[in-house]
Amino acid sequence: MTNTEIIDLICEDLKTVANVRHKTLGVPTFKTNLTWLGVNAAQLRKAVNNWTDILHDLTVARWVDLAIALSQAGIFECQIFAYELLWKNKKLLKALNEGQILALGRGLDNWASTDTYSTMIAGWHWREGTLSDQQILAWLKSNNRWMRRVAVVCTVPLNLRSKGGTGDAERTIMICEQVVDDRDDMVVKALSWALRELSKSDSHAVAKFIKKHGDRLHARVRREVTTKLETGRKNG
Repeated sequence: MTNTEIIDLICEDLKTVANVRHKTLGVPTFKTNLTWLGVNAAQLRKAVNNWTDILHDLTVARWVDLAIALSQAGIFECQIFAYELLWKNKKLLKALNEGQILALGRGLDNWASTDTYSTMIAGWHWREGTLSDQQILAWLKSNNRWMRRVAVVCTVPLNLRSKGGTGDAERTIMICEQVVDDRDDMVVKALSWALRELSKSDSHAVAKFIKKHGDRLHARVRREVTTKLETGRKNG
């Protein structure tokens, strides 16, 4: 079967468990230009598992090509399917090269896809050395709010234990300092998340950052990060 034929079958499979009245993947409503089927996270992951078994004889190269095609199919659930598929199979994830990683991130236009891509694909590969610091910094210079959010959220896998992170204050702070004055809501929220995640492994570095840049930081970042440092929670 061709990738197009496989994707058509996957979509038909997903449509059988879709319910447009439900919030897709269990997240709040968000805007996207992608087609939105209405599949919840549990059903999507079940489909990933099923199709991994069905297509067990595909080569690594075919799997990667399929994942890229899924990410660019114009369907929200297919995009997330691709990222979950690669995250589930670390052999496939490790096989990605820089060009393929960048291809998987083309067309991001919502925070759910952006965060999944950043934590499961791009941020993981930055930590592992496939993506360079220069690439992350290049995203920060983009006029596209989603690519700037990618750059900031890519710090999360450096520090989040469930994604394999062990703590990297130097690179996290390097990125955070670049968006201190960015007032795009998606970037502001990402900055707060990045600092709160780092605070779990290096609260001193985060406290120092807040003290240094406090007057310039968005009030949301100051409030949420300070509360996290003082109480261990996002909101007091």
